[in-house]
Amino acid sequence: MRLPYLLLAALLAPAALAQPLAPLPSAAQGEGYAVLIVSRERLEVATTCEVALYLHDQMAARLHQGQSVAFNLPPGKVSLRLGLTGTGPCQDGIAQLEGQSLELYAGEVRRYRIAMGNAGLRLHAAPALN
Repeated sequence: MRLPYLLLAALLAPAALAQPLAPLPSAAQGEGYAVLIVSRERLEVATTCEVALYLHDQMAARLHQGQSVAFNLPPGKVSLRLGLTGTGPCQDGIAQLEGQSLELYAGEVRRYRIAMGNAGLRLHAAPALN
């Protein structure tokens, strides 16, 4: 019973060795994309309101204190805007008028934190994780 299997294996072995191996997929699956990570640290923005993050004038996330969000984005220019949202004094419409613009490159990971400054809510570069 083993003989047919051994014979078949002997016949297929040279054919398997003769074919070139396909390249392995890249370790960085998202080479065509950039990763943007935005976090709202507990002490950076001293308000109980949610912070709304707008990408290209579309609300993409709402962040409470201590939360973060990550986006896989195509490389290129990204328009960002931050604003307060929620109920009561945090009602929608209390938006940051001035936005920020970032240039993202394929394969990179960028980290930002939300901070309150004289000009309102801003994104500041955060140190990379090691």
